[in-house]
Amino acid sequence: MDVKRGILISIEGGEGAGKSTVLGAVRDYLLGLGHAVTVTREPGGTEVGERIRALLLAPDHAIVPEAELLLMFASRAQLVKELVELALARGETVLADRFTDASYAYQGGGRGIAVEHIRELERRFVGVQPDLTLLLDVGVEQGMARAHGRGQALDRIERERGEFFHRVRDAYLARARAEPERIALIDASQSADDVVRQVLAVLAGRVPR
Repeated sequence: MDVKRGILISIEGGEGAGKSTVLGAVRDYLLGLGHAVTVTREPGGTEVGERIRALLLAPDHAIVPEAELLLMFASRAQLVKELVELALARGETVLADRFTDASYAYQGGGRGIAVEHIRELERRFVGVQPDLTLLLDVGVEQGMARAHGRGQALDRIERERGEFFHRVRDAYLARARAEPERIALIDASQSADDVVRQVLAVLAGRVPR
């Protein structure tokens, strides 16, 4: 018997957008519908990917933009081959804390790497696009205030200047405008409960039961 292909849902957003809270709510919602759910994150999600993540986020490493992009795609390629493709083939729902849109936002918008370079890496080494992306949008100042308020040490990317995160946000919003059928824009400036309500309303209309 053929197993129906699963679906891939990604959660995107800048610093302090509340991805962790939303991810937990989405996971619980999907489980409540009877979905088999695989949760992962980027960079990371595999043993190789987690090692790359540690390298990428360590604040004492000076990594040039091109190397950062390639490391992100190395982690992503490992994740897709080792986990995502197999889970989708089993009919599972994969819930990803960031996916390729993040490279267009952070390495493209933030670092200024040409979109065509990112697109070519995506075509060659990923070959999978989310069926639905939840983009949590919050103003840079509010998001960074939340991130700083966690009381945790900031990683290498979180230590960037505000101008960097404005470019990241602009790139995310541009992708949402270009692909409204895939990317659902969520106002993440609201309370956590209100954000979750928005997300669940989107899922109710987009995710099969």
